[in-house]
Amino acid sequence: MDLFTSASTLAPIPIRDGELAFLPQLPLPWPNAVVLARLIAETAWREETVVVYGKRHLQPRLSAWHGEKAYRYSGLSLAPLPFTPLLDTIRAAAEAATGRHYNSVLLNYYRDGRDSMGMHSDDEPELGPQPAIASVSFGATRPFILRHKGTKETLTLPLTDGSLLFMAGPIQANWMHGINKTAKPIGPRINLTFRNIA
Repeated sequence: MDLFTSASTLAPIPIRDGELAFLPQLPLPWPNAVVLARLIAETAWREETVVVYGKRHLQPRLSAWHGEKAYRYSGLSLAPLPFTPLLDTIRAAAEAATGRHYNSVLLNYYRDGRDSMGMHSDDEPELGPQPAIASVSFGATRPFILRHKGTKETLTLPLTDGSLLFMAGPIQANWMHGINKTAKPIGPRINLTFRNIA
């Protein structure tokens, strides 16, 4: 079975030292293009400055944080905005698909191929020792790269329009992940990573 086109339920992806599963289309009451347009229009996007290796940089993407609690990463402290009705609907679908509860979501808006996400792990203490993260994508397909911290093994997954990637178990302790820049003309993409802040 082709994990990226045939599965109607969350399908496990074999990976060492972690749990990974994929759902090609998160069931929602609107077409993906409508969700993408609404997220672009309805979100209070910010261009944040983060600290990487002791230096401050503008993030090469726009972001927003919604949920019940503040969140800190890379020297950045994000005060939460409340969940919107649209985000609540997407969250409910992600919870139904994964069987997990999420009280927060980080939205990242990749406007074109110049926007990216450096290699990192979602391993902040407030996420707990083995965080469960539901990553939902809308818009242009971008390759999601995972690299094992020990073996340097890599896995590349195309995160397609409307898809959900579920990461759990010890994956954040053992793997890094990111989205590279591309010179190819590519449309906008929004990624929502639902998580539970303790």
